[in-house]
Amino acid sequence: MTVKRVRRVLVTGGAGFIGSHLAQLLIARGDDVVIVDDLSTGRRENLPQHARVRFVYNTVSTALTGELAKEKFDEIYHLAASVGVKLVVDNPTKCIENNIHETGELVRFACTASFENKPTRTLIASSSEVYGKSDKTPFREDDDVVYGPTTVFRWTYAMSKALDESIGLSAFKTHGLPVVITRFFNTVGPRQVGDYGMVLPRFIAAALKGEDLPVYGDGSQTRCFCDVRDVSAALPKLLACSEAFGGVFNVGSDRAISIRELANLVIRVTQSSSRVRAIPYADAFASGFEDLRQRKPDLTRIQRVIGFSPTIPLEKTIEDVAVLMKH
Repeated sequence: MTVKRVRRVLVTGGAGFIGSHLAQLLIARGDDVVIVDDLSTGRRENLPQHARVRFVYNTVSTALTGELAKEKFDEIYHLAASVGVKLVVDNPTKCIENNIHETGELVRFACTASFENKPTRTLIASSSEVYGKSDKTPFREDDDVVYGPTTVFRWTYAMSKALDESIGLSAFKTHGLPVVITRFFNTVGPRQVGDYGMVLPRFIAAALKGEDLPVYGDGSQTRCFCDVRDVSAALPKLLACSEAFGGVFNVGSDRAISIRELANLVIRVTQSSSRVRAIPYADAFASGFEDLRQRKPDLTRIQRVIGFSPTIPLEKTIEDVAVLMKH
């Protein structure tokens, strides 16, 4: 009788917000999971405590050329990256190095990390920022991208993630590496922190303290927020689908809400006495900062391939995050 080998999976950025939720799902699936994270934005308390988890505290490139250089994996999920508009604007050089260099090393490793000459299925996390400042809505994966000038560091992140996508897609074309690109649209939920400009945890934290909720500009800009538990569940499904290889997929919700409406929703759900306070962009970011008026995904492609549809309402997400923050 042949004993089936346990699937081995590598998750970079597995101590992060999305990565830790994904790692939990993979453990529940019965996989052996190796997590690589330098804890620059991830948190040690996010790491799943399980016998099937091995944590490598290092950068991706150092781990893959050192401790993990000769190891084999069935699947790789590359979620390690610089995250958050504030973090990127404050340190664009680190953003470029983290995103482009680390992804290049990851893809090179993936091309040699397979068992029995079977290609290592690899998912590379990208971002809706790739669409830039196009005013088209909703965004489709094959739309043109529109960026501002290189002197505006807001676009550093967008361009670096676009290059990440190109690195992965080139490996698919040249080496046959089964790559899936996922563009996340404002993922929110438990374990997300507001330290790097993430709007929902900042709003909830302020509401729980009875403080004003800061809204930049007039607050009419819209976003679509999707719970991390819906997002993370979609990733293994995409990697399990050969039709997805070599493809780019929007992952998120298509329910649009303005930032001012979001602030009021947080106040209502948390039953807070807080008020909304408008802050000019010039007071919050460096001169020349550009924001997007709307960002909504077209989900046709991911719905067709894996039947994806978000199930957790934003109100429930807010409630769950608030409960965790209280404790």
